Amino acid sequence: MSHGEGRADTAAIRRTIEAVWRIESAKIIATVARMVRDVGLAEELAQDALVSALEQWSESGVPDNPAAWLTAVAKRRALDRLRHLQLAERKAGEIGRELDARHDMAQHDFAEAVDAALDDDIGDDLLRLVFTACHPVLSTEARVALTLRLMGGLTTGEIARAFLVPEATVAQRIVRAKRTLAEARVPFEVPRRHELEARLASVLEVLYLIFNEGYSATAGDDWMRPALCDEAMRLGRIVAELVPGESEVHGLVALMEIQASRTAARVGASGEPVLLLEQSRARWDQMLIRRGLAALTRAESLGGALGPYALQAAIAACHGRARTADETDWGRIAALYDALAELTPSPIVELNRAVALSMAFGPAAGLEVVDALTGEPALQGYHLLPTVRGDLLFKLGRRDEARKEFDRAASLTRNTRERALLLARARACTLN
Repeated sequence: MSHGEGRADTAAIRRTIEAVWRIESAKIIATVARMVRDVGLAEELAQDALVSALEQWSESGVPDNPAAWLTAVAKRRALDRLRHLQLAERKAGEIGRELDARHDMAQHDFAEAVDAALDDDIGDDLLRLVFTACHPVLSTEARVALTLRLMGGLTTGEIARAFLVPEATVAQRIVRAKRTLAEARVPFEVPRRHELEARLASVLEVLYLIFNEGYSATAGDDWMRPALCDEAMRLGRIVAELVPGESEVHGLVALMEIQASRTAARVGASGEPVLLLEQSRARWDQMLIRRGLAALTRAESLGGALGPYALQAAIAACHGRARTADETDWGRIAALYDALAELTPSPIVELNRAVALSMAFGPAAGLEVVDALTGEPALQGYHLLPTVRGDLLFKLGRRDEARKEFDRAASLTRNTRERALLLARARACTLN
């Protein structure tokens, strides 16, 4: 083998390792975290296994089951750490009643017993991991970064690029998050029933924040970052299967699937944004719409009143079912926004309700609601308030006022594509 061929093999092995890590890292970290009860340490041990893989696979080749190899090495590292810290006896008791931690148990027998005790359903471990990564003791930014790191297998650099922040900032968030979890002694467990709802809400918030940043990027040169949407949907589907009896999880999955179905139609040939009513519905992904509608049906079938994610999914479903923009049931959408505003009142919901009212009952009806929001402190720097107001004023023929609103909206957005669209709409107000 030539030196060049050796480098090519190493590069191919590195690509294989990266692919396996992206798919299997959450399971490996979750398994090890159950042993060491510390997600930061678990990730460190799993990363050590990656280094070993690169060293050994370059010599021996990629094993038949690379995920199992990585998991086994990471477990061995965890056992070594437990022994080194002289915590074996206590950890043995935590891991399972079947481990009889006799002082004279041989090292080999101990390792086999731990392995056997860890062969439980991996779903339980994944659920523990996602609840730990999204623990409310962490800031929102820390929860998002740690979830993408531990559950998504993304590197610090990938997370930084996705959110357009310096890599050092993301690295600091992750380090602080791990330290906070350790200092707060956050248990590696699924929350008990009485606190499950609040903790699950924290998980769903993180997934939806990740999705929204991909769906409508807050800053930068791209209108969308589909990779973030895909990651949020993948994690959402995992959580939905882990807690199948929680309707809001299915509601969030439905919402993300239906919204993501429009991805190809939301961007024009030059990367410019294409607004909902101007999109070619032939470009909507019908498979994602069907999956989303199925998830919504699943949420509805669990009974009880729909939560905020399921209500938003029901709104998205009205668009998904309409073959043309003219067939959209705006009356139903307005009614669903009424229900959402009652359940979770907020200025953002009111702004969206105003759009629905304008489509169902005319621009004047929507403008009345929007005008009532102009003094709302939470919306003072929010570019979509003047965007919506400008649109309604334009439809009412008040073009000079509309132009000023679009100019203001353009000055507020940090997204290059969106700014160009808003400035174009401002210019259109001066044309006959």
